[in-house]
Amino acid sequence: MKVAPRFGAGHRVLVTGGAGFVPSHLVDVLLDRGCTVVAVDNFVTGSKENVAHLAERPTFTLVDADVSDGLPTHHPALAERFDAILHMASPASPTDFTSLPIEILRVGSVATLHLLDRAVADGARFLLASTSEAYGDPKEHPQRETYWGNVNPIGVRSVYDEAKRFAEAATMAYHRFHGLDVGIVRIFNTYGPRMRPDDGRAIPTFIAQALRDEPITVHGTGAQTRSICYVDDLVRGILLLLDSTETGPINCGTEHEMSMRQLAELIVALSGSSSEVTYVTRAADDPEMRRPDLSLAREVLGYEPQVSPEDGLRRTIDHFRKRLG
Repeated sequence: MKVAPRFGAGHRVLVTGGAGFVPSHLVDVLLDRGCTVVAVDNFVTGSKENVAHLAERPTFTLVDADVSDGLPTHHPALAERFDAILHMASPASPTDFTSLPIEILRVGSVATLHLLDRAVADGARFLLASTSEAYGDPKEHPQRETYWGNVNPIGVRSVYDEAKRFAEAATMAYHRFHGLDVGIVRIFNTYGPRMRPDDGRAIPTFIAQALRDEPITVHGTGAQTRSICYVDDLVRGILLLLDSTETGPINCGTEHEMSMRQLAELIVALSGSSSEVTYVTRAADDPEMRRPDLSLAREVLGYEPQVSPEDGLRRTIDHFRKRLG
């Protein structure tokens, strides 16, 4: 299966959360395709530094706004019709679940409805960035898109899990009721340059600790697993879905599954650190296993991850080494 590029020169694309980690990489590729891109971000977790290199690009506009309040009507870049809307905005790290719970709920619910209405008005393709957290602490392994999940609806992670599940439901409602052209991607654990060193996720935390020769703090016993995906592979998968006519949900990630202890030890080795692995109390509702079934992505999108964990982690460590000095 090969998906032909659908959005390029002459197309206008809106990316919410466009100054964030993953969305900023998407913006880069869309601009290189020839798209005119408008990124909207309120910088609650995104950073202007992530898109600073685009300041002189005439086809790029950065708008400081909170999409949960609706798109600002006064900005000329938002007045014209969009061909595609990528709703990528949301705080997504474990520390955000406790420090930004209301913001997460609003951007997953109210903002999603605002953007779906805009997509209907514009006749745009709407792509929702959902998450593997929709599966919760899964009782199916690996996780297929047909699995309904095992989510604690009132736990500390629920603000993110349920916001994304609501966003998926809203997206499908607009697809069924309005005939809106939509796509839903369920993103698995992704890493790479432009992550926040202090965002609470395992890879940036482990790398920052390793580069400082500090103890690597692994939660619980370290036996819980994740399948890690380098950002370039994720961006490739998201754009394949955007270009397609598939609705989804479709998993996107890799099958490079490893335990948290293995991940910590690999980062220590690749960074040449003298850090030792230590163990701290495990967070509530922390999933035991996480690995996507990529059969659907392979079948309908021709998706295949290309970057090995060793290669991707080396690139990410190099980025953090420069950033942290």
